[in-house]
Amino acid sequence: MIESEKYRLIRRAVREFAKQEVAPLAESIEETGRIPKELYRKMAQNQYFGVTIPEEYGGCGAGYVAMAIVMEELARASVSATLYVTSPNTLLGLPILNYGTEEQKEKYLVPVMKGEKEGTFALTEPSAGSDAATQNTIARKDGDYYIINGRKAFITAAPLCDFAVVFAATDVSLGARGITAFIIERDTPGYSVGQPERKMGVNGSPTADIILENVKVHKSQILGEEGKAFQMAMKTLDSGRLVVAAQCLGIAEAAMKEAVGYVRQRRQFGAALSEFQGIQFMLADMETKLCCARALIYDAAEKKDAGMNITKEAAAAKYFASEMCNEIAAKALQLHGAYGYMKDYPIERIFRDARVTTIYEGTSQILQTVIAKQVLKGR
Repeated sequence: MIESEKYRLIRRAVREFAKQEVAPLAESIEETGRIPKELYRKMAQNQYFGVTIPEEYGGCGAGYVAMAIVMEELARASVSATLYVTSPNTLLGLPILNYGTEEQKEKYLVPVMKGEKEGTFALTEPSAGSDAATQNTIARKDGDYYIINGRKAFITAAPLCDFAVVFAATDVSLGARGITAFIIERDTPGYSVGQPERKMGVNGSPTADIILENVKVHKSQILGEEGKAFQMAMKTLDSGRLVVAAQCLGIAEAAMKEAVGYVRQRRQFGAALSEFQGIQFMLADMETKLCCARALIYDAAEKKDAGMNITKEAAAAKYFASEMCNEIAAKALQLHGAYGYMKDYPIERIFRDARVTTIYEGTSQILQTVIAKQVLKGR
């Protein structure tokens, strides 16, 4: 994609913000387990939480090419910081925007855009990861209320959130067609959050279980229609996968920067590592795959902004980009030798942060299935 002046200005502004405000805090974000409140406030002021959300609800409605740029540039500085941006723009924000009532949008979406509230998307369960249609969280109807019991696992930012969009089975016999989404506030009796998980990477955004024990919610807290939540989640995932793909691009670029900088200054056998042809071949392979990922991502983003269905394109972009960023991070660490294994060098954190990208928002294996189904359907 050849960027227009509009997108060049957006990239320049986000890159400067990432360099000045995010990068200096990358290590402290990792150590403290969340981004500082002041940085969170600045991200809200810059409307990073509402790049895909219309202005009437507090966003800026800039679209998915702009969103990809934001994610790419922020991920170069801190992967953890981007997790605060993905949810309001995709998994959390889009279901409320597309399926919520006006009252729900004003109560939940607008405060998130302003940085006054945080929310999360609670679909995954201990026994329902890739098999999201098998929900063991049950919502039993009781007059105008629902009594909800269950446990959600690996929920991003659960310890920090004021509310969650929770998926539960309202009719187990119907499988995926019996799943309903509820907006549940954190202070609702019976709602609790488990201890933050001890993770390999992206430690600047806490992950934990949400436990629901006889949680009573009014029918007005249903998001969308009863029994239609699984389709809602699957449609939202296209956007989420595109955004994560852009995150992967930023991770890979950060790894490339560290690798190139290191091989230029590190000398062995009387010459800089960058002068050895074997090293140059590694860098050539890394850069080529990075360029391929960028083409896939921005092609999908342009199609999304044009109103096209991008199920295949988003899955392909996320699949390729996540595998690519893991490979580039691994090779960049290898080029550092023993130094890359030390926490004193940024590549150690980049390598750990990259690993989860082939798992969340659809594992690589699930995405291969999605892509294959689209290919077989369209030919």
